Amino acid sequence: MVSGSQGLSPDLPVVPLQRRIQAAPRWERPFGIGCVYDGRSGRFPSRPLLVVCVSRIFQRVVFAVAIVIFGALGIGYVLGEFGWFGVHAGDDQDAAYKQMRVYAEVLRKIQNYYVTDPNIPEVTNGALHGLLDSLDPDSSYLTPAEYKLYKDRPASDTAQVGITVSKRYGYATIVNVLPGSPADQEHLRDGDVIDLIGDQSTHDLPLALIRFMLEGKPGTTVSITVVRPFKPDPDRISLSRSVAAMPPLGEQFYENATILYLKPGLLTAARVDDLAAKIKAAGKTRKVLLDLRDTTGDDPKQGLRLANFFIRQGTLASLAGQKVPLQSFTADPSQCLTDAPVAVLVNRGTYGAPELTAGAIEGLKRGDVVGERTFGEGSMQKTIDLPDGAALMLTIAKYMDPTGKKIEDEAVTPNEVVASPQDDDEPVPANNGDEQLNRALDLLKAKNG
Repeated sequence: MVSGSQGLSPDLPVVPLQRRIQAAPRWERPFGIGCVYDGRSGRFPSRPLLVVCVSRIFQRVVFAVAIVIFGALGIGYVLGEFGWFGVHAGDDQDAAYKQMRVYAEVLRKIQNYYVTDPNIPEVTNGALHGLLDSLDPDSSYLTPAEYKLYKDRPASDTAQVGITVSKRYGYATIVNVLPGSPADQEHLRDGDVIDLIGDQSTHDLPLALIRFMLEGKPGTTVSITVVRPFKPDPDRISLSRSVAAMPPLGEQFYENATILYLKPGLLTAARVDDLAAKIKAAGKTRKVLLDLRDTTGDDPKQGLRLANFFIRQGTLASLAGQKVPLQSFTADPSQCLTDAPVAVLVNRGTYGAPELTAGAIEGLKRGDVVGERTFGEGSMQKTIDLPDGAALMLTIAKYMDPTGKKIEDEAVTPNEVVASPQDDDEPVPANNGDEQLNRALDLLKAKNG
């Protein structure tokens, strides 16, 4: 794996952010450090030496190409099992093998003509990383060393820095920040791009490894370089890992206690239990405003469970993939807690399970969804071990809302779009200065309880 990125130059413009991210100079790094022929280091000779030079290059090429072809065909077969490249039968299979031949030919050209003698394993690893990264942020290729590191990670007693991270523009991007966490204390915000973890570019790392590197033992530190929108220079920040405290459940009453406002912060099984208790205690006629902004949930089941509290019947969501049969998740009438009007607040920091909640309520027209387009995370992954000790982490199925939209691809777009304040230093306050909140309250006030 190629490492040691120099990061983003402070002289590069930040706006547009995508352009700056793409300017990270990973193409400036050579694949190798020179060629060796008969004990002498230097460039390719103008005339091949028949006995030594040609023979060694030929052996290298044959060996490398053999590995690449068999490896590529093996990867192609695995991916074909899940439908990528159209590896089925007949013409589709021929087309897939044609692409593999093109890949092998590219490697031969690199071997023969690149300015220095390339490290073929590094070239191949880079190609496989790019192949999986091109599918979606959650699909990854892990080298044997990366996969071993990932499997050996501690199962418990780990501490975090308090961010949800995914990949955008090829780099690690902050989705949301846990209130009161080390990341929050350093004023990190959604949309900030993590260019480096230590001295390693996140562009060269699988998402699973990025998340692992941000974790660690309580009290240890991790250094990151962050590119912020509308700021000219990257920030080098040291974050102290700590065991994340569950954010308190936000609760408030509006409009003479006719509207119950709830903000979960995180969507876990315990927090959904807390929400159920609050909704039951409020009674079946009190309107509910559910604030899912900057809320993360890793368990899709909890997002569907929360939606069911407000929905008596209908399909909440569905899941399907090439090899995953269509599975529909239907509301259980016995789990519905209220038929009173409901509204949901979302933004670009709404991630995972909460998106299923918002998508179900909007898709079944149970209530209004107010705010900004959500992040777009709703998929199922499978880890596939490879013979050499490497692994594929593949997205094998995606969740769909009641209308059939794939959340991973289209996210959840509110029926009432209200932009967030352009404030990169402070979180959105839940008070009268919050335009998204005010709009949701107006919609609820207009409805009969």
